[in-house]
Amino acid sequence: MLLRLMFVLLIALNIAVAAWLLLGESGTHAVDPADKGVPTLKLLAELPAPSATAPAPAAMPSVSGSAATSVLAAAAAPARVSEEKGTAVSTPPVAPAVTAATPAPREPAKKAPVEAPATTALLASASTADAPTSAKRSYRCLAIGPFTNQVDLRSTRTALAPRTVRSRQRQEQTSESHGWRVFLPAQATRDLALAQARRLEAKGVKDYFVVSAAGEMQNSVALGLFHDPANAKKRRDDVIAAGFPARMSERTEVTPVWWLDVVVPDDANADVRRGIRSPGASAKPTGCF
Repeated sequence: MLLRLMFVLLIALNIAVAAWLLLGESGTHAVDPADKGVPTLKLLAELPAPSATAPAPAAMPSVSGSAATSVLAAAAAPARVSEEKGTAVSTPPVAPAVTAATPAPREPAKKAPVEAPATTALLASASTADAPTSAKRSYRCLAIGPFTNQVDLRSTRTALAPRTVRSRQRQEQTSESHGWRVFLPAQATRDLALAQARRLEAKGVKDYFVVSAAGEMQNSVALGLFHDPANAKKRRDDVIAAGFPARMSERTEVTPVWWLDVVVPDDANADVRRGIRSPGASAKPTGCF
């Protein structure tokens, strides 16, 4: 029911609009766009038609001097008195020969030379001269690390974020020293290694053990692990003096480390030092990225 009512109302509204457009008075609500007190411009077709008794005056653009004199004389004596009949006879004015001055052809106005590019260039140079020159900032690239774990790396990266233009992290493999070891070379079998250990005991060499774990040191005789290379060297020399081919080597392990590369302003050195969250890490110059 509601849809039918809306449909009927829509049709009635369309009919009313169409009737208003067809039968309404055109120009009823027109508004004169001219200001008050300003005379309006009328076309020649809008002027009233001239009456039959009063002929429209002919337009005279320009009249020569003699023609103007004859016209004035004819106007001053409109009628002459006839001597014979004594009646006034109106004398029609003599139409003077009027020479209409042909207006000189107007020369087309010369266009002024376009100086837009020059003006634009002057404005651009003026704006450039007026703009204040800001000091250029210089930047440097630093490598911060090494970090033994990613927790310290992320903490340092977060602390330096306000002063960092760009940053990246990378992982490297490094050999870490775990001291110096003194040993006798590995034997072919475990029995040979045990026999060598008994000979060491007979010579008075103490503190040794036979390595049984699989690997490059299997069936060797370990003579000690030292943090100071000088102590390791002394132990090796004592065993050599006892008649055994002792050797000395550094004990290393390959471990992963992480580096943080950053691009920071030149005046951010103090902030970088405060932002490092690992005691073994430091900052050093590196190539920019």
